[in-house]
Amino acid sequence: MSKSAKIRAFDPNGPGASDAGIYGLPFTCEEADIVLVPVPWEVTTSFGGGTSMGPAAIREASLQVDLLHPEFPDLWKRGIAMDGIPDALLEQSRDLKGKAEGIITDLANGVPQTARRRKALELINAECAVMNEWVEQRCGYWMDQGKLVGLVGGDHSTPLGLFRAQAARHRQFGILHIDAHMDLRIAYEGFTYSHASILFNALPIKQLARVVQVGIRDHCQEEADVVRSQKGRVKVHTNAELHAGRFEGTMWRKQCDRIIAQLPKNVHVSFDIDGLDPALCPHTGTPVPGGLRYEEATYLLSRLAASGRVVIGFDLVEVSLPHDADPAGSWDANVGARLLWHLCGVLAATH
Repeated sequence: MSKSAKIRAFDPNGPGASDAGIYGLPFTCEEADIVLVPVPWEVTTSFGGGTSMGPAAIREASLQVDLLHPEFPDLWKRGIAMDGIPDALLEQSRDLKGKAEGIITDLANGVPQTARRRKALELINAECAVMNEWVEQRCGYWMDQGKLVGLVGGDHSTPLGLFRAQAARHRQFGILHIDAHMDLRIAYEGFTYSHASILFNALPIKQLARVVQVGIRDHCQEEADVVRSQKGRVKVHTNAELHAGRFEGTMWRKQCDRIIAQLPKNVHVSFDIDGLDPALCPHTGTPVPGGLRYEEATYLLSRLAASGRVVIGFDLVEVSLPHDADPAGSWDANVGARLLWHLCGVLAATH
């Protein structure tokens, strides 16, 4: 059956079928305009866990999302499909995470690093590099098929390969980074590709013209020094600054427009779920008090889409599944699935 025939036959008012694709949609990746690449990886998470189960949990929870988006009513007709979840990557993540936890525990307890731990660290760094290469190749494959690509993590180390794939296809782009953290640590805890180092690892990409960070409320001196060293290439809008502005009468619309004005024509959205108020993501790995309300985040994204800029892709990361939880009933996954739906709408609207 062709894509157009599937659109005619599909009932968008019906319940999401468990044997259908994400959001209960009938499309294959080959038919869809938007392909979601799942990356079930959380090797270097240093506090809470469970984000490697994020893609599967979001897929399950997506069946509860009604398909009439108030801003993008025909979004489902564009076709959205999730690529297969790579089980081998998930198993490798679990194996390496066990080794990483030993390194992190020793570091926290002041235990000198042994030869065995150094070897484990070298292995983790090497395998994380392989993961990045896989992400770059997989995302690049779908881009070369004419697809719009979003990545679903996994921890925040996962989108580096997507950034590199975009750099190979765009002369210049910026990143709108929504997060509680700057993620500019240098090889945090010894891990070259730590979830806390993703934006630092993105900075060597020469096509990356600007990083604009929103919602930041937890960072260290090293990261502040990195921001200063970039001489304006990294712009930071802290949670405290944004809330102080609103307390003093500045409209959120005006704040959003100031944020968006700092971005170039082509924009990738990197959305760590902990950029939201932790009431919306209580099981995320490193929750921090404060953060954006759901409507503030979606409004910012909608203003971005309406600004004339082109959203070239996105990643949604750090959505975690509580241990022993039913993916379909997880609050974190419910919020993640709805935010992902909006991100897909913003991506589609600019193409």
